[in-house]
Amino acid sequence: MNKPISVLLADDHTLVREMLVERLDSEADIEVVASVSDAGEALQAATEKKPQVLLLDIDMPGRSPFEVAAEIRKSLPSSRVIFLSAHMNDQYIEQALECEAAGYLTKDEPTARLIDAIRAVARGSTHFSSAVSERIVIDEHGAHLSRDHLTRLKLLTQRELEVLGHLAQGLPKKTIARLMGISVKTVEKHCDHVMEKLDIHDRVQLARFAIREGLSQP
Repeated sequence: MNKPISVLLADDHTLVREMLVERLDSEADIEVVASVSDAGEALQAATEKKPQVLLLDIDMPGRSPFEVAAEIRKSLPSSRVIFLSAHMNDQYIEQALECEAAGYLTKDEPTARLIDAIRAVARGSTHFSSAVSERIVIDEHGAHLSRDHLTRLKLLTQRELEVLGHLAQGLPKKTIARLMGISVKTVEKHCDHVMEKLDIHDRVQLARFAIREGLSQP
């Protein structure tokens, strides 16, 4: 009989973590060998347990899960990483792919999908949420963001990104101008440039784009 797939889970929400551990351990071919609350603990536990699959929540306090995942991949190349997140944006996806993640799932996925992902990556495959798959290309060089997604936000200056983030929070232009120490007219110019560069010409759609890309977070 084959050994069960060893899994390390890192999530700072205790209830979510405990529920996932219980659900995963109910599968005959999966065994949770460690359950921790932050990326730093995940690194230490991974060194000790050498799991086949690591489930890392992206939105944890403390050390960056992307940095930790990159370290784990260097020291334990046979361990595969699946990122879990309530947020899905190109910046997160790009960072996940840069550290050779084998999967990226959003937290609105059913648990059965996560179990499928664990089994797939343990076999050496990859598994991404469908919304993530739409943004990436998998070829002989591995998985990477498609050129269209890779370039959109990078077209914007830092100032334009700042304005876009404030718009996503629903702030009026006068408030944005005060916060940034610029005139309302300058804010309007930034808005015009952002819309032109992103080819989004409706403020509501622009705000939705910014929220999806994680720019609305303070």
